[in-house]
Amino acid sequence: MARALRYLLLVGGAMVSILLFLLASAAGSSDLFERYYTWLWASNAAVTVALLFVVCLLLIRLYQRYKKRLFGSRLTARLVLLFAVMGIMPVAIIYGVAFQFVSKSIESWFDVRIETALDSGLNLSRAALETSKIDLTAKAHSLASTLVALPEAGLAARLTQAQTENGWQDALLVDGNGRLLASTGKRAPTSTSDLPTAEMLREARLGHGFAAIEGGSEPLDSAVPKSGKLMQPAVLPPAQEQAVPLRLRVVVALPEPPAANSLRYLQLLQPVAASLAANAEIVRAASSEYQTRSLARSGLRKMYIGALTLTLLLAVFGAIAGAFLIADNLAKPLLVLAEGTQAVAEGDLSPRPIVSTNDELGTLTQSFNSMTRQLFDARTAVEKNRAELQNAKAHLESVLANMSAGVMVLDQDFRLVSCNDSVERILQHALTGHIGQELAAIADLAPFAEAINTAFSEQSAQTAANGGSAGKLHWQQQIEIPRRNGEAGADHDITLLTRGSRLPVRGTTGYIVVFDDISDVISAQRSIAWGEVARRLAHEIKNPLTPIQLSAERLQMKLEGKLAPHDMEMLNRGTATIVNQVAAMKRMVDDFRNYAKTPPAVLLPLDLNTLIGEILHLYIAGDDSDVVFAHLAAGLPAVMGDATQLRQVVHNLLQNALDAMSDRGPDAPPAHVDVVTEAVHYQSAHGGERIAVRLSIADNGAGFAPKILTRAFEPYVTSKPRGTGLGLAMVKKIVEEHGGRIDIANRIDQRGAKVSILLLKLASS
Repeated sequence: MARALRYLLLVGGAMVSILLFLLASAAGSSDLFERYYTWLWASNAAVTVALLFVVCLLLIRLYQRYKKRLFGSRLTARLVLLFAVMGIMPVAIIYGVAFQFVSKSIESWFDVRIETALDSGLNLSRAALETSKIDLTAKAHSLASTLVALPEAGLAARLTQAQTENGWQDALLVDGNGRLLASTGKRAPTSTSDLPTAEMLREARLGHGFAAIEGGSEPLDSAVPKSGKLMQPAVLPPAQEQAVPLRLRVVVALPEPPAANSLRYLQLLQPVAASLAANAEIVRAASSEYQTRSLARSGLRKMYIGALTLTLLLAVFGAIAGAFLIADNLAKPLLVLAEGTQAVAEGDLSPRPIVSTNDELGTLTQSFNSMTRQLFDARTAVEKNRAELQNAKAHLESVLANMSAGVMVLDQDFRLVSCNDSVERILQHALTGHIGQELAAIADLAPFAEAINTAFSEQSAQTAANGGSAGKLHWQQQIEIPRRNGEAGADHDITLLTRGSRLPVRGTTGYIVVFDDISDVISAQRSIAWGEVARRLAHEIKNPLTPIQLSAERLQMKLEGKLAPHDMEMLNRGTATIVNQVAAMKRMVDDFRNYAKTPPAVLLPLDLNTLIGEILHLYIAGDDSDVVFAHLAAGLPAVMGDATQLRQVVHNLLQNALDAMSDRGPDAPPAHVDVVTEAVHYQSAHGGERIAVRLSIADNGAGFAPKILTRAFEPYVTSKPRGTGLGLAMVKKIVEEHGGRIDIANRIDQRGAKVSILLLKLASS
């Protein structure tokens, strides 16, 4: 639209220029003005209407944008109004002055005194010529009366004489048919125009003669222009040369006697004096021009005022349209900058369109783009650094979340700030909903909070005792807290190896506590201790047992039959007691010896399903009394194992499961022991897919007590009245020597316990 508006303004300006040029040159070329005046008016009117239409469209568009409160509409409206007023005011003032000037100037051209003077001059010229014409007519009649009596041979001489005496231009005598009879002796008529016409001869015959004034551009008695159009005439020069000299023509009939056959006519031609002819022509031309202007006065006034009004409209509409163009050119860079500022506020730092101008606005736009480019580069660098920080933070959080140790951050009032997942796993308490609470106020964690508070207090006291110099940066101690799902007691506590140090949190001093569950470590230490005890028992106790047993049996044999029945009964009872207890002690010592000195496993490729099938033949009878049920996966890969030791493991676990059935209540469902083997697919640490074999033995008995469950694999931990508690300890030791893992837990889906053994070493590896 802006380009079309520019073209329209150029065309309109050209039309106005042509109109003003033709108005200025109208006085010198009335034909040119009359020929193109209508077309010029139509063209300018079309341009005016087109400009009006465009201006209306622009105003409607601006009003809609202003009504919608679009960005930049107020600035554009203000600029349009300002430039439109600046363009219209001078044009309106010039139009008013020109309107008054044209109206008063045209009226001042016409005055009664000027019109009277012109009429008087014209009448005076007419009277002088009329007097000359009458005088020449009288002379013609006088000469005609003298020519009647002359012979035909003397006519030419008489005419020549009369011409010479009176200064006529020419004198000639013609018959009724216009044939020349005689003329002045100096020369003959130069053309047929010098001879009288038939009309002249007829008027001379019927009246007193024919008299006329000839020559000049127009007759002196013409007062109205020939065209009769209300237009501005051309101004004639005051001394224009005449095409035909002004002269007087008189034709009279000779008074012939009645006996004459035909009439003869005398014609006299006399030139008008040069000064009189020139003055008469000037007066006639001035009078004709004045009359023309007087008649065209109203049309001329309307024409000039219309042209000025049309020029005003073109100027006004052009000024408004030009105001839109100027406002658009001025507001466009500002709008680009404003849109860019708004985009920057919204986070969009893309470059704005460059305004190709050489002024300060173009430089400002380029500077703005340079600024946004620098901001974009800075934001890119910040986002890159932030992404790196977020990745580092995510990596740190992932490391903390996957640490086996618990990490807990506390503020200066020992309120929980954050913790990782291992804290909830170790403490067996969901702490996510307790963020911001004091650690001592959380249920079951008061002992832990008190121990931590005491440790930090001792560290502060030690720092103060050292004169304020920092001693150890952290403290470390072992803390025991009771488990949530059982009775409190030393055998059921969670043993934590805890470290703590100070650190700034949210601008204030805080604390970080790192702890790990070392219950399994202590359990392993106990196992090692029990192994050492077993070795000492096997060495120190087993040797005296055999002599004690033999001595008791020998006493019984020596004294048998020598004592009274009552004493003999006592002897037998004491001897049996000694033998039985010695045998029990031997069995216990053998168990300790086996636990302490388990022979190393000989790992060979082994089909676990086949081994379990051989063992289950001893427990499955194939009838309704069976309690053990096998679920062996087909196609199970071979494992590396010691058949003898694995057979001992399976026997031990099956026996424990069957022993657990004895504690079932009368309302319990039928006993049921499931033996399951399956292949487990997992990802190795190097990313490759690996396969392991899992053996699970599950029963629906009473399950393990919480106190037993936490220390089931420690020696001498058992719920059986006569058990030594070395069975599961030996099972765990055998599984670990096979490079496997054993887990024990109470079942979740129903009552009972479940033991799972995961063997990682396959025959193919």
